Amino acid sequence: MRIIREHRFIAACIAAALAAALLVGGLFLRGTEKDGEAQTDSIVQTIYDRALQCYVIEGAYPESLKYLEEHYGLAVNKEDYKIVYTPFADNLPPEIRVIYRKKARS
Repeated sequence: MRIIREHRFIAACIAAALAAALLVGGLFLRGTEKDGEAQTDSIVQTIYDRALQCYVIEGAYPESLKYLEEHYGLAVNKEDYKIVYTPFADNLPPEIRVIYRKKARS
């Protein structure tokens, strides 16, 4: 009987440690996703600032995000974020939307 109790105790300890590890890992992943989503406003503002800089210097808003990357040093993390840049006219600011791509949990 003593051996069975020891095995149950060991199994219970392993199960508790595994549950704690899964809980902590889940909280970390959820926090990472929230951080990524919070960054979208900052990215939109950065793109808008570069587009405005282009407008001030060249007299027109850029036609594409690629133009900002090539001429104004904009670096975009396209793996984690989808960026939709929709220009309207030379004298109107573009519509900029940034969407965080949630990573699949493995």
